[in-house]
Amino acid sequence: MRASSLALRALLFQAPAVLSFAGLPARGGAAATAAASASASAASSRLSTACGAASGDAQSFIDAVNEEYETYHREFEMQFWGTKMALSDPGYTVENLSETKRAMEGFLADEEKLARTRELLLRDDGDGGDGDGGEGAALSDEQRKVLSTFERVFGCYIMESDEAKRMREEATSIEGGLESGRNGLTLGAAMPDGAFEEMSSVGLRNKVRVDSDEAVRRACFEGLGRIGEYALENGFVELVKVRNRMARELGFEDYYDYKVTQAEGFGKGALFEILDRLERDTRPIMEEARARFAEEKGEDALLPWNISFEMSGDVTKKLDPYFPFEKAVERWGRSFSAMNISYRGATMDLDLLDRPRKYSNGFCHWPQPAWTKPDGTWQPAVTHFTSLADPAAIGSGYTGLTTLMHEAGHAAHFANIVQPSPLFSQERAPTSVPYAELQSMFLDSLVGDASWRARYALSRDGEALPWDIIDEDLTATHPYRVFALRGMIVVPYFERALYELDEEEMTPERIAALADEIERDVQGGLSPRPLLSVPHLLSDEASCYYHGYVLAEMAVHQTRDFFERRDGFIVDNPNVGPTLSKQMWAAGNSEAFLDLVEGLTGKALSGDAWVKSLRQPLDELLGEEREAYDEARKEDGSSESEGEVDLDMRVRIVDGDEVLADTEADGSFLKACGKFESYVRERYGTPV
Repeated sequence: MRASSLALRALLFQAPAVLSFAGLPARGGAAATAAASASASAASSRLSTACGAASGDAQSFIDAVNEEYETYHREFEMQFWGTKMALSDPGYTVENLSETKRAMEGFLADEEKLARTRELLLRDDGDGGDGDGGEGAALSDEQRKVLSTFERVFGCYIMESDEAKRMREEATSIEGGLESGRNGLTLGAAMPDGAFEEMSSVGLRNKVRVDSDEAVRRACFEGLGRIGEYALENGFVELVKVRNRMARELGFEDYYDYKVTQAEGFGKGALFEILDRLERDTRPIMEEARARFAEEKGEDALLPWNISFEMSGDVTKKLDPYFPFEKAVERWGRSFSAMNISYRGATMDLDLLDRPRKYSNGFCHWPQPAWTKPDGTWQPAVTHFTSLADPAAIGSGYTGLTTLMHEAGHAAHFANIVQPSPLFSQERAPTSVPYAELQSMFLDSLVGDASWRARYALSRDGEALPWDIIDEDLTATHPYRVFALRGMIVVPYFERALYELDEEEMTPERIAALADEIERDVQGGLSPRPLLSVPHLLSDEASCYYHGYVLAEMAVHQTRDFFERRDGFIVDNPNVGPTLSKQMWAAGNSEAFLDLVEGLTGKALSGDAWVKSLRQPLDELLGEEREAYDEARKEDGSSESEGEVDLDMRVRIVDGDEVLADTEADGSFLKACGKFESYVRERYGTPV
């Protein structure tokens, strides 16, 4: 069971030396781009040769595709990291980011490769050979599997229409301009004393949640609204129009239908059949919760700048001492290690601290996908992972730790995809959105469990979070957890309505009004996180994506139910890592999300477990959680007494261009954690 981790999740989803990475060029910006371009050109030449080879050379074709894709992927992801993190190398630019994205998507949209793939599959005699024969020879099972995945991947990017291709280029250009301007946008709030206080979007949302002064909360809420105003004034309206034109040119109903079909293999209609049932089942719970909230705290408590604070403000302050930010990395590592989660030799860079011009949303990307090479050698993943923590802010430790558990869950998943091509382990279509999000959301859900808190929520003096505060947290939040669910589903309902507007209706005024209408309908009132401040709306990769969080949360509850039925517990369960690695992670995008969920849990995906948890009586939940808390305290008292942490991964903690700690250079995971703790204390004055 969970306390307020789901509510927090709804809130979240919302070097001078250039960094080098194991297995990647020790160059950034222009140097890395030039090197990658040269490598891509060489690989492209080999691929052209392989495309014209006889069918017996299927493996040569596969090898050439893998090599060239890996190069284009790395080049784009290094630009993505450099621009989003605002690194100092002048080679990291929005123009280079757009160009490397075009190059990667151009590679994936090459019709010659799709034709060659289909030719090899059609010529296969199907007898399951070794893949070394001549004309008409059988492919090996592995070759057939890889070529089938190539066909799916290329099919997601190839556009039969030249006009659609032109529109995609136009959309990429508009998006690049929006992103560039957004990176330079000064956010903040006009405080009650008249002064303007600069803050990131994360800082603004944190103030809305925890500041005791209503005037400050309102100012920060209004500051968040500036994000949507900027987008509507600087190209978002035209971007929506172009995306829709492109999708309709390709035969889809609209851009939302195009995106969901690419990623999930079923259309917008099928998706909203699932979401509509969840919406219907939880609307009465939401209406009852809002009425109860107003009765307990007054009608003003439902105002968008008050609702989050009234639900958790005081509890957040009481929880804060037991989630010291500087200990977050160590506690994530200990928790994952206790569940036998291995990263199979990966390298991870963590950029955790908020700073000006840094991208305003946490993410986890992979410049190097994990895969098994033709000679059987293992290529470990390289991961880029970021969050936006302000260690001096109340609640930053809890938010930071939950973000760590979430994004590190993504990293664990993609580090454990064991397939014979990097195209199985890249996060774009046809990789399912809810498949990717399930893994991270399942693992971050543990932060709300009383059993987890008894072991890992410790003050700087090593004192465990008292049960009384957990009781207060559950009492304050459980009756209103439906607010988090409605805060998640509101995004796909808004995006559906947005892309269904007639083009002449698509004006800044109409879109702003539509966002308010959808919030009031789905959430019962305006949201503490304005819809148009959600960063997913702008990015091609993340737009029409948010439904994935909803489907994933359905699967989270179903997966938790599975482990609790099979093993009796989840926290520190050494079977969790091996089970997920074998039954969920290894397949990558070779299997459908719905099939993987049913294969693990034995049940078809539904929202039943989630709705059941919302309806659970508070006194019953408190009894279960108290029992789990007492058992955890009796067993081992504190996670701090355990030995070295082994995640089978090199971890570097960075702040932009600066490397703060490195498990390899510092000698161990815990020594690197200690170095990071010292840095945070010195920089932010955090007490020892």
